[in-house]
Amino acid sequence: MPDSEQLAASFRDPSGFLFTRAGVLLRQVNRSYADEYTRLHESGLYDKLVKAGLLIPHVEADQPPAQAESAFRVIQPERVAFISYPYEWSFSQLKDAALATLSIQKRALKADMSLKDASAYNIQFVRGKATLIDTLSFGLYKEGQPWDAYRQFCQHFLAPLALMARVDVRLNQLLRIYIDGVPLDLASRLLPFSTRLDFGLLTHIHVHASAQTRYADADVKREAPKGQMTRNAFLGLIESLEGTVRKLEWKPAGTEWGNYYGITNYTDAAFEHKKQLVGEWAARVQPALAWDLGANNGVFSRQAAAAGAYTVAFDVDPAAVEQNYRQIKAEKEQTLLPLVLDLTNPSPALGWANRERDSFTQRGPADLILALAVIHHLAISNNVPLPQLADFFAEAGKRLIIEFVPKSDSQVKKLLATRLDIFPTYTLEGFEAAFAPRFRILEKINLRESERTLYFLEVR
Repeated sequence: MPDSEQLAASFRDPSGFLFTRAGVLLRQVNRSYADEYTRLHESGLYDKLVKAGLLIPHVEADQPPAQAESAFRVIQPERVAFISYPYEWSFSQLKDAALATLSIQKRALKADMSLKDASAYNIQFVRGKATLIDTLSFGLYKEGQPWDAYRQFCQHFLAPLALMARVDVRLNQLLRIYIDGVPLDLASRLLPFSTRLDFGLLTHIHVHASAQTRYADADVKREAPKGQMTRNAFLGLIESLEGTVRKLEWKPAGTEWGNYYGITNYTDAAFEHKKQLVGEWAARVQPALAWDLGANNGVFSRQAAAAGAYTVAFDVDPAAVEQNYRQIKAEKEQTLLPLVLDLTNPSPALGWANRERDSFTQRGPADLILALAVIHHLAISNNVPLPQLADFFAEAGKRLIIEFVPKSDSQVKKLLATRLDIFPTYTLEGFEAAFAPRFRILEKINLRESERTLYFLEVR
């Protein structure tokens, strides 16, 4: 396919694959999937799911296929503004993605179809809602057939949610290690004994894990009996999973930055001045995509979003990201995506040949980067030299709004109170010298009633 490029992550499904041509995202539907694709549309399931915001819309494209010998259709799906991954989601994001998957399955069953997989990677957040982006995930339902995606749903959704709710919210990072979902035997060992008193967790994780172990240890020459499941039993399974997921809760409290703006040293005047400058500079750029690195609960992210940018609000703290996502849901915001990210260890490229899941920087560059009240944490708490920070930000985005926090600031004094000051170049002059080879200064303004300086920079 000389003028086409198949997406590296789109190779596992024989039903079809994604490819790009002249920058346009397309999906080839193979002839092997013709019956399912036809049923999806003729049954009305496609229209109902799209209307409910549960499935990404597409149009049939007048484009030649990438592989003509196997092609049935070429469709053009709506392009997602930013692809995120489950290990970057807050608790409620993963929970909503799980519930969306189960809702889709229940609706599909009414149309005599069923999800043939339940991968969390098939869900993205579109206009603020968890949405299925894989049009080819549906198979034809056959009476008596068990749900093929049951184990995958438990590994991708239920197990990490249970671990986040009942052990530690940071355990969603296991999804970064286990790209095919958290192994149920591992989840069963990590969960406290009290979870065995919860019928849903007992059934879908502990007993499920034991059954998997028995089958794995069984004589491979002896064929396991085929499970039979009536439609009512199938629906009962989905509703049991739904009830188990809904009962899992996590309260965003007790972490470092969850109440950051309540303990900051900003005066109201400095805070409002900073918001004003971020809003004005973002409006001047009119970015299509903005990244707020160290966004906390998204106060300044919303300034970029108000300027028309699809804004991804990254923060290391799960509580701050959770609070941000809950506000997005409450206010029905559509152009803001909060994600969990440690800037000192950002999401790497993962999966087969390290090409299935893009790294943090591979998903850029952004048109505008916000790095507000973050540079002192990177440079002093984590010993990242200023020239390396300049290189990182220049790779991540085209323009940068960055706040320099001097050593005289009370927040920096706290960082230096328990360690030796080995940062002689961490000065305003040192900052400008380190960033000068990669950026030119568009504006530089001292924040009112503050010792901090806000810079508006552009990559050279």
